[in-house]
Amino acid sequence: MRSLKAYRVRTGLTQAQAAKRFGVTQPRSSDLMHGKINRFGWEALVNRAVAAGLHVEMRLLEAAGLTSFRA
Repeated sequence: MRSLKAYRVRTGLTQAQAAKRFGVTQPRSSDLMHGKINRFGWEALVNRAVAAGLHVEMRLLEAAGLTSFRA
């Protein structure tokens, strides 16, 4: 989310222009720019980042104190 906001600022896009580029409405773009992370699933954030031409990496780390894992 911070990367998307930085991208918008760096490129000089308005929220409306960013919304169009990210494939969302302007109100959704506003939610994104104002840090309302709970309104987005991780898939939506990844899709927005890809639409902005950003590289996405995901790391999964073992939780502290986790002694066993069952899948």
